[in-house]
Amino acid sequence: MARGLDFDALTAEWEPRLRDAFLRAVAEIANRVQISTVAQLLDRGDIEGAVRAVGIDELDFRDLDSLIAQSFDAGGKATETAIPALREPLGGVVRFRFDVRNPRAEEWARERSSTLVREIVEDQRTAIRQSMASGLERGLNPRTVALDLAGRMPAGRNERVGGIIGLTSQQERWVAAYAEELTSGDPEAMRNALKRGLRDKRFDRTIEKAIREGKPLPADTVARLRTLYASRALKYRADVISRNETIRALGAAQTEAYDQAIERGNVQEGSIRKFWFTARDERVRSTHRMIPGMNKDGRAWKEPFATPTGPSMHAPHSIDIMCRCHERVRIDYFASLRQAA
Repeated sequence: MARGLDFDALTAEWEPRLRDAFLRAVAEIANRVQISTVAQLLDRGDIEGAVRAVGIDELDFRDLDSLIAQSFDAGGKATETAIPALREPLGGVVRFRFDVRNPRAEEWARERSSTLVREIVEDQRTAIRQSMASGLERGLNPRTVALDLAGRMPAGRNERVGGIIGLTSQQERWVAAYAEELTSGDPEAMRNALKRGLRDKRFDRTIEKAIREGKPLPADTVARLRTLYASRALKYRADVISRNETIRALGAAQTEAYDQAIERGNVQEGSIRKFWFTARDERVRSTHRMIPGMNKDGRAWKEPFATPTGPSMHAPHSIDIMCRCHERVRIDYFASLRQAA
């Protein structure tokens, strides 16, 4: 029997690379924002002009785009060793090689990376627009709105931190709501701020003291806590993208590699069994913990897995973000006399 690629090792290799590429792109966008230009446009009420002035573009994420394709290629190549060689009638042995230029493989890499980047950019523009409109509606100074957008440069650093660039439109609302809770002076709202998972818990006592005294937090303290919260939200966003895209690329590459091997005759489809594996820790979804037991004998290559939410042809589960499940493929070497051991 043969197993597929080592998901844990490949995930450990590629996930940080995708995460860093995303964070680099966000930092470059934020650092090039001309605060004075954005502030002037906002002062005139020209939010659309200010959005254009930020200048976010799909090309900003070209390194991320490229790395998704590279991780897909790496997954396909790593699967090569699990696929048996083909013995020719005259005794020669033909080893399987993953073809990343296969039209189907190229289409997956192109479509997945381009779709992701397009979604990131479109949602970014929505988040930027939301942030600007919300700031102006609350009566903030246009320069403050621009700084909340792009982030501020702490002393001794030459890059902006704590802006909303890089966050989803939903995450931008998290940041805005958190800041509003801290400035409200309302004990109930401030207690809600203490429940937010991305807050910096080191400042809980500061917030609790303000609640006891019945006072809103000072503006400089709110700005600092907002910056820390936004920075943590950005890290979370980067983690979601890198984990999700790495696992999906590796899973898709393994599937493509076996499809190519079947088409070339290196392995017969009937000799393949696929098995669903979870990350086997406390963070695994309860519904996903059930899937290996529902498919304990594995499934044929073209047979979908049974899951609590319906059939799934492959792992990871396509309907769940951050699904860390993966598929292990086993081949019966004796299923075909044409295959070499």
